[in-house]
Amino acid sequence: MEQTLYLMRHGETLFDQLGKMEGWSDSPLTKKGIRQAKRASEYFKAVDLSAAYCSASERCCDTLRQVTSLPYMRLKGLKEQNFGLLEGEHNYLQHLRPYGDLFVKYGGESDSEVQDRIVTTCTELMHRSSGQTVLAVTHANACLQFIKRWDDQLELSSIPNGAIFKYGFSKENDTFELLEQVTV
Repeated sequence: MEQTLYLMRHGETLFDQLGKMEGWSDSPLTKKGIRQAKRASEYFKAVDLSAAYCSASERCCDTLRQVTSLPYMRLKGLKEQNFGLLEGEHNYLQHLRPYGDLFVKYGGESDSEVQDRIVTTCTELMHRSSGQTVLAVTHANACLQFIKRWDDQLELSSIPNGAIFKYGFSKENDTFELLEQVTV
């Protein structure tokens, strides 16, 4: 593998704490979420990051600023799945995973749309980056859909706040390989 991508989920938010669905809507990091991000920064002290990106959502920007002081770019392609009219509803729908096309009829995105968006965005940012090691802070379903593209046998029902996934990336064939999972 030529390059390394660290894909990270943001720290805990108020909506996470309240058990609400938080796709394109946003809520602030909790004190616990800030602590999770600071623990992740300890992990990254041993990593020579060359570029940093995050979702356009504030919770990801706030997490990234706790992790590194590198300048960063916000990318809409790293945003969470759009839940449409179900944004902000209670997490009672979690048991329906995989969601498939569930949210489309409510004005949201399908799992495959999220997967295509996150994979395309991460592939483009790896080609854009002149460095070897890239950090991208994103969301639970974005991480899950990315994982499913590269390893559909991996059984993950949820992605904990602050989780870090280390991938090797080959520019030759635009593929990612999961190398490590870390929970902070």
